[in-house]
Amino acid sequence: MKKRVLVLILLAICVGPLQFVKPEEPEYMPVNNLTGIPEEVNSIIRNSCFNCHSTETNLEWYDKFTPANFFVYDHIRKGRNAMDFSKWDSLAPAQQNAKLYYSLNKILEGEMPLPSYTAIHRNAKLSDRDIQVLKEFLLTRTPRKPIDSIQIDEINKQFSDFVSQKSISSKKNVQPTANGIEYISDYRNWKVINISDRFDNGTMRIIYGNDVAVKAIQNQTINPWPDGAIFAKTAWKQLTNPDGSISTGEFVQVEFMIKGAKKYASTKGWGWARWRGMDLKPYGEKAIFTTECTACHKPMKSNDYVFTKPFYLKDYSQKSKTK
Repeated sequence: MKKRVLVLILLAICVGPLQFVKPEEPEYMPVNNLTGIPEEVNSIIRNSCFNCHSTETNLEWYDKFTPANFFVYDHIRKGRNAMDFSKWDSLAPAQQNAKLYYSLNKILEGEMPLPSYTAIHRNAKLSDRDIQVLKEFLLTRTPRKPIDSIQIDEINKQFSDFVSQKSISSKKNVQPTANGIEYISDYRNWKVINISDRFDNGTMRIIYGNDVAVKAIQNQTINPWPDGAIFAKTAWKQLTNPDGSISTGEFVQVEFMIKGAKKYASTKGWGWARWRGMDLKPYGEKAIFTTECTACHKPMKSNDYVFTKPFYLKDYSQKSKTK
C-alpha cells in the first residue's frame, strides 16, 4: 500500500506541472445534421467521425490531459484537413458522394476510425450493422437502372472494340492535355494492379500500372512511389442486367498519374491527365484543371496522394531463379 501511494505521489510530482503546459485547443463550433442524410446515418457519422472530422469536437477529460492533448489535438487538425463534415453544405452532391465513398472505404480497410482512437474511445467503434447501414445508404445515392438486351448488345460491342482498340483514336490522333501530357496508347498491355467499384458515382474502374509501378509493388517501395511509376485508370458506367448482376456500361474516361517528384513538384509530385469518351477528348481547357485532381487526392497525402491499394504482385520470376 505504501509503495502504491509513493508511486502516485511521484507521478503527481512529475505529471502535475505538465498540466500548465497545454497546446492550443482546436476550434469548437456545433454542426447541424448533414443535409440529405437519414437520421440513422447521421447518428453513425456523428458518433464515429465528428470528433476528428468536424468542428463539433466533444473531448473526454483525459483527452485534454497533458501530454495526451498534444497528440489528440494534432490528430483532430489532421482529421479536419482530410475530411471536414462541417463544410458539408458547401459541397456539390457529387463531392458529397465522393466524401462518403472515401470514408466508407477507409472504414472497410480498417483504417478509420483509428484503432488507437477506438482503443480508448470504444463507443466510436463501428459495428457490422453500422457498416451495413452506410453501405446500403450509399447505394441509394447512385441507384442503378436495369437495361434491356439491345442496350447490352451495344455496350458489349463497345467494350469489345475498346479491348481490340478498333474504335479508339490512334496515338497520333489523340491530343495532349492542357498541361502538355501525351496520351499513352499501350497502357492496356500493363499489369492490372486493382479494380474498384465507385458506387458514389456509379462507375467501375480498372487500374493498370507500368513496369516501374509493378516493380515498386513487388519490392514494397510504394510510399513514396518511385519516379517513372505510372497508373492508368479506366472507367465505365455501371449497368444492372435483367438478372440483377452488375456489368460495365458505356466507357467514361481514362486517367493517368505519372510520378515525377521534381518535374511535377507544383502538382504534388504527380503529372495528371484525363481523356473522356471513346474519342479520347482531353479533359480541361487550361492546365489549372489539375487543381481538381490534387484537391481530390489531398486526403491521401500520407500515402503519396494515391488512393489505389495495389494487389500483392509476387515476382514469380525471381522465385523461380532461386530454385
